Amino acid sequence: MVTEKLPRQRDAFGRDQVPRSGPDSSLSAGEQERLRRERKIQDLLPEEEEAQEKTYDGRLVKRLMVYVAVYKREFVISLLLIIVTSVMSVATPWMIQRAIDDGIRAGNVGTLRFWAFLFLGAISLEWITNRARLTVMAYAGTRIVTDVRSQLFGHLHTLSLSFFNDYSVGRLMSRLISDVSVLQDFVTWSITGLARSVFVLIGIVVAMLFLNWQLALVTFAMLPFMVALTSYFRRYVRQAYRAARQRLSLINGFLNESITGIRVTKSFSREQANSSHFEDLNRSYFDANVRTTQLAAFFFPGVDFIGSLATALVVGLGGWLILGDQLTAGVLAAFVIWVERFFDPIRELSRRYYTFQAAMAASERLFALLDTEPDLQDAPQAFPLPPITGRVDLEHVHFNYKVDEPVLRGVTINAEPGERIALVGETGAGKSTVIRLVARFFDVTGGAVLIDGHDVRDVTQASLRAQIGIVLQDSFLFDGTIRENIRYGRLDATDAEVEAATVAVGADEFIRKLQNGYDTEVGENGVNLSVGQRQIVSFARALLADPRILILDEATSSIDTNTERQIQAGLERLLKGRTSFVIAHRLNTIVNSDKIVVLDQGRVLEEGSHEELLAQRGRYHKLYTMQWAVESDPLAKNYVLN
Repeated sequence: MVTEKLPRQRDAFGRDQVPRSGPDSSLSAGEQERLRRERKIQDLLPEEEEAQEKTYDGRLVKRLMVYVAVYKREFVISLLLIIVTSVMSVATPWMIQRAIDDGIRAGNVGTLRFWAFLFLGAISLEWITNRARLTVMAYAGTRIVTDVRSQLFGHLHTLSLSFFNDYSVGRLMSRLISDVSVLQDFVTWSITGLARSVFVLIGIVVAMLFLNWQLALVTFAMLPFMVALTSYFRRYVRQAYRAARQRLSLINGFLNESITGIRVTKSFSREQANSSHFEDLNRSYFDANVRTTQLAAFFFPGVDFIGSLATALVVGLGGWLILGDQLTAGVLAAFVIWVERFFDPIRELSRRYYTFQAAMAASERLFALLDTEPDLQDAPQAFPLPPITGRVDLEHVHFNYKVDEPVLRGVTINAEPGERIALVGETGAGKSTVIRLVARFFDVTGGAVLIDGHDVRDVTQASLRAQIGIVLQDSFLFDGTIRENIRYGRLDATDAEVEAATVAVGADEFIRKLQNGYDTEVGENGVNLSVGQRQIVSFARALLADPRILILDEATSSIDTNTERQIQAGLERLLKGRTSFVIAHRLNTIVNSDKIVVLDQGRVLEEGSHEELLAQRGRYHKLYTMQWAVESDPLAKNYVLN
């Protein structure tokens, strides 16, 4: 029986690959394993960004030049230094020719000494100017990428939360670090390096033709071979380097995810599975690097071989001309040096090709990020919100995160200054959305949110949020000391004010028991503190900010019952005199509220005090009796029994 072979395809490296329908029995076990690994990795690779890579984009170059123009003085200086360096590089072989012909052959020691010292001065000047150029460009390149990174960082802080919901942290970090580093390499080394290569190449061509056109034509005869080799290299190096970069990105992302989620990994004994997946990623990256190495090992020795072949031809023809007294030994020596230097710029231009291409891709991604407009912007006529009393009105508010998927449907909630409003409802009812609209993290799609009668869309976002304090379920602590994290609520607060805030919320006692007290390092995201301790610190931070409107989004859910009892007085102090919106499942936070609003599928279903809603025996009564212990409240027990 004849077995029909499956049709061959090419992978990202230009090698044979079998289709997904099945293995190719003609391949070795190792090759089949590599193809299995590549099929698996291919499904993980990003598509939308890599497809945008361009060899050259005039629009991007023009935008890059805006940053370069700021340091045009440094670039002008570098250009002048390049001219001097290039002239010296081209002139030194000619000096050797004169030393041989006019000094050594003529037996003139004085002439030989003159050209020898001139040669020494030329190479010294070339070294000094080249070093100065690199120093100037290193400064300019570093300053440019510093400006770009600062602009990116500042721009990210202007974007709304919806952007961060759709854009992963890993991709943002790649923009701020990897892409900006690519730009640094391009600006610092490639721009002036390419200019120097062009100047040197032109200078050598002119010098060769001027000194001996026959030997020059012999050298130029090698150019078609160089062009063919370079075209081949450029064709495949783009695919190979892109594949390597993609796989390195996957490795970095998986490492970050694995380290962050190490507790989950150990809890479910996923160490072996993770190691196996990482091995696939690592081997795939290894394969990609092997391919780039193979291309480099083919191209650069190939350039050297063509250069050596050109040198052999020049020596052969030059020697024949010398024997016929049509050429001097000095001219031949100069040509041998020029031939070697003739192929150096070509080699450099090919080496910089990928850098330039990578810079185009990085620029496109960076500028796309900079061009992203925030969904929420201050209106042209926006004014600073004056000091408020704390009245909040949601008037017939409609909102949806996605088109045709409403989250709030005509919600009306009125809070008087100092009132405590509890938001209750099942998951997805719209509780968190309400508080996000109050802080204007999103804009309503219908109706209005008013604070002291001012539509939040008419005031500046900074002035609005300066008078609002938020404590979330997962409070984030920055790497630093406890004192620094509390002071984040008001940066000009004194140590005494920081400690007063911690005393008020009941955090002072546990902080002073720590070895370094208020100067204890909390670690990344507060890893050195317990969940409850981090939450109490966040209470102190909110109290120090002294907001008129306070939002607690399940802020006590991470605190155990004993700890919660300890901070009740502090929590009352935190809420006292402030308009507050509380989302919580702990009844000691709910039952004392001035008003409880029950939300269901984006609508206000019930509204009233704890006792009033229990008496109605409606949705709140059902939620209360089902989700919280009946025996904790005799009043609820009576309603159930009756």
